[in-house]
Amino acid sequence: MDSVLLLGEAEGYIQSLEKMALRDIGSPRWFRQHEYIEKLNMQAILNASANQEEFIKDHFVSLGKIPTLVHAMILTEVWKHKVFPIICKLQDFKPKSTFLLYMVIHHEATIINLLETIMYHKESSEAACDSVLDLLDYCHRKLTLLAGRSVSGQIPTEDRITHAQLSDTASVQDLQRQSDMLEFEISVKALSVLCYITDHIESLSLSVLSRMLCTHNMPCVLVQLVKNCPWNRGTLEKYTEGKWRTVRPEDQLKLSKHDGQVWMALLNLLLKPDCQRKYDFNSFNKTQLLKLRGFLTDVVIDQLPNLLDLRHFLSQLTVTDPAAPKKDLILEQVPEIWNNIVTENSSKWKAIAKYQVTHVFNPSESELREQASRLAQTYNLDVMENLIPDKPKCGDCGRVGAKRCSRCQGEWYCNRECQVKHWPKHKPACKLMAEAIEKLQEELNISS
Repeated sequence: MDSVLLLGEAEGYIQSLEKMALRDIGSPRWFRQHEYIEKLNMQAILNASANQEEFIKDHFVSLGKIPTLVHAMILTEVWKHKVFPIICKLQDFKPKSTFLLYMVIHHEATIINLLETIMYHKESSEAACDSVLDLLDYCHRKLTLLAGRSVSGQIPTEDRITHAQLSDTASVQDLQRQSDMLEFEISVKALSVLCYITDHIESLSLSVLSRMLCTHNMPCVLVQLVKNCPWNRGTLEKYTEGKWRTVRPEDQLKLSKHDGQVWMALLNLLLKPDCQRKYDFNSFNKTQLLKLRGFLTDVVIDQLPNLLDLRHFLSQLTVTDPAAPKKDLILEQVPEIWNNIVTENSSKWKAIAKYQVTHVFNPSESELREQASRLAQTYNLDVMENLIPDKPKCGDCGRVGAKRCSRCQGEWYCNRECQVKHWPKHKPACKLMAEAIEKLQEELNISS
């Protein structure tokens, strides 16, 4: 299979995307749009592996749908913060299936993953228009949460389970735990998006620059990420490609993708002329930034030579005080999506939760069967394997996988020894995946 969607199909899916109300989340109309975004996300991954990254981006830019995508992501974020906790507290809510709830929880991750691909390009940042401010605020919320959880030791120690691994009998409380684990993955993706925004800062409005440097003080947030490095678990494990992986001894000093993104964002925000004129290098900010010197070792600079300029700048900062930014009268734009959603629904959270519990997340047997069929088509394992840009990797050591688990078909290993070593960790997920596949086959009347 060479592609997931034809050109006309992708264009039609993007064109059909629309802004929805909070009450609509989980409805058939919402579920159909979720499927479209999932397939577009798969297409973006496939085309990235075929060096055709602009395939999806061009259509989102030309059709003006990036603001719609940002709205859908923030709408899901608000739902997870305001409505989902109420649903979890309803003791009498015992749905026959939790798949649809999981789809809503996962929707935010799907969109941020798609935006990570799209926002790499300068045209996308420009086409986002005013919604880039909302996207910037979103990234700030996620990164401050990531930094805070890292300091308090609340970073998840396990990989989240996938759609196929999710047991149909999982409780709402199990989904709440999965949501917390998924939040870590979303926050890491938000770092990528922020890095791309800083790459294109010259082409964006002054309001974006002001909000990034003055309102949110993003350089100091990034300093905390450098200090705490939430995607590293000591020197033994690193979070890469959506999983915690064991680091080989020879790779322990190698920078991960996320390390590189933090440093590149700092490089953009501290050395670009527009940023230097706008940022206030007061005593607090200066003290925080100078902490970076201890992390700019020769080993790090050898991997990212551009950081030599940052080290020189920090050396100068120790003996000089840059001029304070001019305090001109500026009319700034403010983000609207989060505030509009919260204001519109501020007194309706409980009512929305009860409505969705009754009419959305408690489907009939026939609706469950239809959902199972559509989910099987959307998350077809053969299609997903086609989308993997690299060869499958061993679940234990990270090397190229040669064989996969015969029971769940979802984990790869380079040899028998790694499979045996990884079995205690893989066993719970393997059981869940195998049971989920069996149930799905029974519902769809598919023979093994």
